[in-house]
Amino acid sequence: MTKRLILIRHAKSSWDTPMDDHARSLNDRGRRAALAVGKWLREKGYVPDVIYSSDAARTAETTALLKEGLEAAPQVTFRADMYHGAPETLSDVLQVAEGDVVALVAHNPGIAFFAEGIVAAAPDHPRFVDYPTCATLVCDFPITHWADASPASAQVVDFIVPKDLDA
Repeated sequence: MTKRLILIRHAKSSWDTPMDDHARSLNDRGRRAALAVGKWLREKGYVPDVIYSSDAARTAETTALLKEGLEAAPQVTFRADMYHGAPETLSDVLQVAEGDVVALVAHNPGIAFFAEGIVAAAPDHPRFVDYPTCATLVCDFPITHWADASPASAQVVDFIVPKDLDA
């Protein structure tokens, strides 16, 4: 049995007006990128059963646009603990996840460090280490239960950034 994990950093957000960081929304480029990544996920057959997302405005908006591009209605759970969550927090979320294909939508640096820590070998992509906005990793674990997911055990299936999609 295999479980699939999709790790998505939120799309590009707006810094046009001073506001609380948690309330920052996406800019136009970010909206286009999130929609393009959702379409890419659908076209590649990487459709999540469930999405766990930080409850920040920019991750919630990213999640909504991903779903629009997916043309699917995965269950979505917004979690306050994922807002700037450390890799350990994201691991805790994954350990109790439901579904065979799970997506996490979160923030840097936590999602980048989490991605680096879970894969057995990093993808051959120059942007993997800095994990720019809307970067998306698809990886598989040779497990039957998410509680069995361990560091450095996931096999990379795919990795893209919006520039790869001309988004």
